Amino acid sequence: MTTLRPTAAAAALLFACLSFPAAAVDSAPAQPEKVLHMFLSTSETGLDPAVASDLSSLSLLENLFDPLLTYDYLARPVKLAPNTVTELPRIEDGGKSYTFHIRPGIYFTPDPAFKGKKREMTAADYVYSIKRLYDPALKSPFSYLFDGKLLGDDALKTKFSYDTSIPGLQALDRYTLRIRLSEPDNNFLYYLAMPASGVVAREVIEAYPGQAGNHPVGTGPFMIGDWKRSDRIVLLANPYSSAVFHAEPGNDPADKAIDAALEGKRLPRVDKVEVKIAEEFQGRMLGFLNGEYDYLEQVPESMIDMVMKDGKLKPDLVKRGMQLYRFPVMQTYYMWMNMEDPVIGGYGKDKVALRRAISMSYNNAEDIALLKRGMAVKAQSPVPQDALGYLPNYRSPVPYDPALANTLLDKFGYTERDPDGFRRAPGGKPLTLVMHSEATISGRLRDELWRKCLNSVGLRVVFKSDKKTEIIKASRLGKVMMFESNWVADFPDADNFYQLLYGPNAGRANYSRFNLPAYNERYEKSRTLPPGPERQKLYFDMNQLIHAYNPWVPLTHVLSADIRQPWLENYKRHPVEFTNWRYLDLDVAQRGRATHSE
Repeated sequence: MTTLRPTAAAAALLFACLSFPAAAVDSAPAQPEKVLHMFLSTSETGLDPAVASDLSSLSLLENLFDPLLTYDYLARPVKLAPNTVTELPRIEDGGKSYTFHIRPGIYFTPDPAFKGKKREMTAADYVYSIKRLYDPALKSPFSYLFDGKLLGDDALKTKFSYDTSIPGLQALDRYTLRIRLSEPDNNFLYYLAMPASGVVAREVIEAYPGQAGNHPVGTGPFMIGDWKRSDRIVLLANPYSSAVFHAEPGNDPADKAIDAALEGKRLPRVDKVEVKIAEEFQGRMLGFLNGEYDYLEQVPESMIDMVMKDGKLKPDLVKRGMQLYRFPVMQTYYMWMNMEDPVIGGYGKDKVALRRAISMSYNNAEDIALLKRGMAVKAQSPVPQDALGYLPNYRSPVPYDPALANTLLDKFGYTERDPDGFRRAPGGKPLTLVMHSEATISGRLRDELWRKCLNSVGLRVVFKSDKKTEIIKASRLGKVMMFESNWVADFPDADNFYQLLYGPNAGRANYSRFNLPAYNERYEKSRTLPPGPERQKLYFDMNQLIHAYNPWVPLTHVLSADIRQPWLENYKRHPVEFTNWRYLDLDVAQRGRATHSE
């Protein structure tokens, strides 16, 4: 197991070169260290904002690296806010030109690449960081955010060089960044609030060739501490952080209380975040109930009965001061099928019939009742309820109907059976579906539901278990036939979900490798339109095409049950951001009393 411990060498350098304001150094008694205890449900893959796309890595990245923009913590509906800029950008030229003014005095955390000097972040660092998404050596899954949109970016794609200047991405001076687009993009500012747009320093990237993900050096609210891969990550409060809390709370008294507690204060509020990798549901639940974690988001469906009864938190947990929150996650669960796979892929009628039969075999009601324990709703399309562009009246034309699925398979040549009674492919060739799955208890439960559903229409399926991070890597290379996955919104617009089926994104976020001209044309047109009836009509047509060709089986949208410990302060879950660690505070004395009394 690889262990990276940058703090031992870096800490001495860090505090040697820091100069704090006089008010920060006094003779007040030392306060107890505030340590936030958290877990991630899967292992991180690496901490390079241009490369990592799994949920665990993104959760860490947004705390280590700074994009230009962020989200107002309290505003609902969600609202963008300045992060490393003095204000939201000046937008000109019909929505094609954006001018940002970088806030002076933001510094990268120390690293030997800086040769002992404090390194201020500048507009040129954002130019370099965004160019990295074009670097063919990185194969960034986020290149689609800017590819073909920045004015003159063909120069980066024909012969890539970090020193190539393009009119669409320019540092006008040390603190002024101008971005120009070829065409307006209504979601462009959302891209600049994503971890992939986080700023990095060229010296650091070049000091560790091919190893940027092992040496995360950013300007975010935290810096990396001890790091034992796939086991434990410690984030330390960045002493260089100059972030200050501002928000626009609504009328909710709880939001107003958070605003009153945080307004004008420096972020983050805790000294350290200790993060464990906890892949098994039971371990997470028991750890939370024993006070090892400060909050629990999305109580595992199989564990609902441990903490809830009749839809409420159990009385003994209420007595302990715990609080329950219900949260509609902007997330879609779906099972995708590889459109380039020789067994299940293709656009011919026989392959379309096979995928549609698979879709019709899926028992959504059983999934929601037994696996999700009622904490989900049926997905009618890729888009969850709270995303801008959601079609509330759309209903999937592909029903749960095993009898009709069997008839469809008979009609299109899947009539012969092998000695075990399973269908053969047209022409009598053997037919075995291979579905990847996670090597967890919940993964095995999903396997059994899928086995039951597929067997009901005469289809043989075998399961290949692996870690999700490995499955994602193989999926990008087109080496996975089928996999049940989920997508959490990067930004609050339906576009973020429809791009998962856009042909040019194959090998990136489009794991199904769906590439249908009729869909691509509608998607491209939808990107040029503001929210409204014309865009909604395109989304309706795209839904129909998805259900006609069935590269996906849309499964569910999750309703999350979240619980926090009584000593945790300022907790509010955000619909888009992965974590809220920078805003959280702790009553250390109350935690001590609670954990010692249990």
